[in-house]
Amino acid sequence: MSDVTTIEAEVPERYADAVADRLRAAGEERVVERIWAKDGTLWARAGTPELEDRLGWLDIADRMRELLDDYAAFAAEVREAGYTDAVLLGMGGSSLAPEVFRRSFAGADGLTLHVLDSTHPVQVQAVLDAVDLDKAIMIVSSKSGGTIEPNSMFKAFHARQPDGAHYVAVTDPGTSLEKLAQEHSFRRVFHGDPEIGGRYSALSPFGLVPAVLAGIDIGAVLDSAIDAAEECRAEQGNPGLWLGVALGELAAQGRDKLTFVADAPLEAYGLWAEQLVAESTGKQGKGILPIADEPMMDPSAYGEDRVFLHLEHGGVRSGADLAEAGHPLITIHALGPEDLGRIFFLSEFATAVAGWVLGINPFDQPNVQEAKDNTNRVLQHGAPELPEGDLSELRCEPPAYIAIMGYLPYSAETEAAIARLRTALIDRFHVATTWGYGPRFLHSTGQFHKGGPPVGRFLQLIDEPAADLEVPGEPYTFGTLIRAQADGDLQTLRDHGLTAVRVVVGDIDQIKERL
Repeated sequence: MSDVTTIEAEVPERYADAVADRLRAAGEERVVERIWAKDGTLWARAGTPELEDRLGWLDIADRMRELLDDYAAFAAEVREAGYTDAVLLGMGGSSLAPEVFRRSFAGADGLTLHVLDSTHPVQVQAVLDAVDLDKAIMIVSSKSGGTIEPNSMFKAFHARQPDGAHYVAVTDPGTSLEKLAQEHSFRRVFHGDPEIGGRYSALSPFGLVPAVLAGIDIGAVLDSAIDAAEECRAEQGNPGLWLGVALGELAAQGRDKLTFVADAPLEAYGLWAEQLVAESTGKQGKGILPIADEPMMDPSAYGEDRVFLHLEHGGVRSGADLAEAGHPLITIHALGPEDLGRIFFLSEFATAVAGWVLGINPFDQPNVQEAKDNTNRVLQHGAPELPEGDLSELRCEPPAYIAIMGYLPYSAETEAAIARLRTALIDRFHVATTWGYGPRFLHSTGQFHKGGPPVGRFLQLIDEPAADLEVPGEPYTFGTLIRAQADGDLQTLRDHGLTAVRVVVGDIDQIKERL
């Protein structure tokens, strides 16, 4: 057992001793003190880009608490104006926390929140069809302001609803998105903190503006985050320190596939945690691979590269059979959806500590730009020759993993078919599996794919959209854009010498027969 009340752990002795040794080293190196002092030399040389200027998340909950009245007044203003829906146009760090809030607080008494983080023309059209644009407010969300996906989405929505009163922007100060908001007379611009990276922005305006419009009690969420921050200041009994040391040391010992098991109503936690963990730790050939929404199997189906993290709600412990089989099992006790602030902060602090254990900078993302650059080249010059490859190339064993990447519209049918495919892969090869919709995962696990341990096998699924949708004012359509993103990603993976196979989807279930 760990010595903290919010976390319980069952870790085999051979790993527990290594974790204890690393905790002692953390004390000797004053890890907690140096994190709160924003001492970037904990992770890299002084002056390293994206380091000392990426620690604003440490006290963001306190600062956001001071803005609660303003946020409440804004939400009331929007409701009084007759709006019934809010549509978030974002990607990665701008969309994942709002999606977790949306799912975890289902039925909240506010606007109906829709999260659009896809460039698939069918998906964009589905959201356009789902809302009355005369009663909707669109939240255009991008830290940099120049991200191609939300900018393209904005053009599609603005062509159909040109009234600036129906739009707000969430962006860092001085971006091109702020200028766009001024040009089009947006109702409001909310500024992010330039010293917080996208994946650490859940408790900043990027996560909270959509949440407050959805009627979520962000005061309770922030209070739980403030409590967690206080716990994570302690030198002893610090849950964030213990969790980060444990995850980092277990990964260093070969247990680097962090598998999330989240209880209702917090099942979406893994979707957000994927980006935080993968993009923070997957670099320099190292990293912790997050596994979200994987079907649960008998413990004998798993390789010896797994760690299980159970986000428990409702007082029911699970996973005893996993621990008995020798798999490390960590349980975080959650009090309910209002506890997401504490869970978010605890996860962020632990990820920063894990970066120290692994000897990497957890705040940069050196490989994310590659796929973006290749996408732009495809849009400008056309696609290179990209043979599909053979599914037999995916056969592997632990510590390899198989990543399934679907440049497809979202659907329950696709999710069910992917679950069946993952079950078959685990049963046959005993390997960890991941699943992500493209291009969303490019801003999430995409960094780990290229920068983490080079043991991944990649299955890319694409389709031929039944109908395309233009991006007003651009020479490309949404169909052209998502295919360029798929082409750029496939090319990038292969440029790294990784096995990447493409399948044009008909029946996902048939893939199992071809492996």
